[in-house]
Amino acid sequence: MFKILVVEDDMELRRLFSRVLSRNGYVPIEAADGAQALDILEHETVDLIISDIMMPKVDGFELTASLREAGYKIPILMITAAGSFDDMKRGFSSGTDDYMIKPINVDEMIIRVGALLRRAQMISERKQSVGGTVLDYDAMTVSYEGSNVMLPQKEFQILYKLLSEIGHIFTRQQLMDDIWGFDTDTDPHTVEVHIGRLRDKLRDNQDIEIATVRGVGYKVVKRV
Repeated sequence: MFKILVVEDDMELRRLFSRVLSRNGYVPIEAADGAQALDILEHETVDLIISDIMMPKVDGFELTASLREAGYKIPILMITAAGSFDDMKRGFSSGTDDYMIKPINVDEMIIRVGALLRRAQMISERKQSVGGTVLDYDAMTVSYEGSNVMLPQKEFQILYKLLSEIGHIFTRQQLMDDIWGFDTDTDPHTVEVHIGRLRDKLRDNQDIEIATVRGVGYKVVKRV
């Protein structure tokens, strides 16, 4: 089960987030401020951090920056009342992966947490293979039958995501959230365009193909 560190000085809000996370199958760990969070991270491994910004001792900006400087690649979601563009810009500059402004919808928080965890899993695994087909995340290449094809970033990430769970149906919206980000203004039809290009490039591949589940989304299936 995924462990999520909730860093929030408002006890009621911290416990609300923890209850919602628990109901959705996550294991929450609570910290009242950034300093306590750093102490916890010395002896606990967590999969994601949800952090407030305005906190005593060590605020969210300082916490995020110090973790990135120390080499931590844990996904970080900032949830804060500091909603100006400058605050958001500073948050992303310090190394956060996503940003929500209070008051928030906790269901939306869960959606964002899931998307961040899926994106982190994609990056950490780095390589996937089916039969003789190998996807190398670092090189953005697909190798099979002696050929080595480099794909554009978005096409590769879509294929990598689909291949992460062969046979599983991913909706267009899931692919948009995971590849382009939750707040993207990109037209959802761009997924169809990228899928079409991938199919052309995989036409001769004997291991996998991308299937459309009408009205739902896409999945990778093994060729018979």
